[in-house]
Amino acid sequence: MKIQNKRFVYLISPTKIQNNKFFKYLELVFKSKKVSFFQLRLKNEKLSKKILISKKIIKICRKYKVKFLINDDPILALKVNADGCHLGQKDMSILKAKKILKNKIIGITCHNSINLAKKALTNGASYIAVGAFYKTKTKKVIFRAKPSILGEINKLSDKPIVAIGGINEKNYKKLLLNKANFLAISSYIWNNNKYKPHDAIKKLK
Repeated sequence: MKIQNKRFVYLISPTKIQNNKFFKYLELVFKSKKVSFFQLRLKNEKLSKKILISKKIIKICRKYKVKFLINDDPILALKVNADGCHLGQKDMSILKAKKILKNKIIGITCHNSINLAKKALTNGASYIAVGAFYKTKTKKVIFRAKPSILGEINKLSDKPIVAIGGINEKNYKKLLLNKANFLAISSYIWNNNKYKPHDAIKKLK
């Protein structure tokens, strides 16, 4: 299968960034030219540390033309001049986030729900995130989605769809074939027992 979009990876950070080795690996991963978005997702970190880490990552993102997004926090996204943010269903409303971020990217988690996708699109979401498609260690899976939902959401709009949840080198092509525009990947890159991050991403051809 020939993949139309070469930069189909939407990379999510590990839950903790503890040392400079991460930044070196990030640069090596970006060198693969497969990443379009990078989302910083640090749930249990102080704001000051998030700002410090963001500033380092933004430099690498700019160098490799990767869009830098902040998870859950439009105010932090504005503060560090990120390209936008990603919001879950329990986070700030997209309408409120738009007032803060104006024309920046705002993506919305819609789980496995067509209705949530319709609502997010009506409210002007930049992209829709759908899943989880497979078992994942990154977070507890409450909503499971079937690949067929990708085609259904595709009919609603031409806004990109990001598939999420347990995606790895064995199952990623099925989601692309079912019209996912981007694949959100975290554990497969950062917590892979078999491959280093830059080798793991090379397996996604």
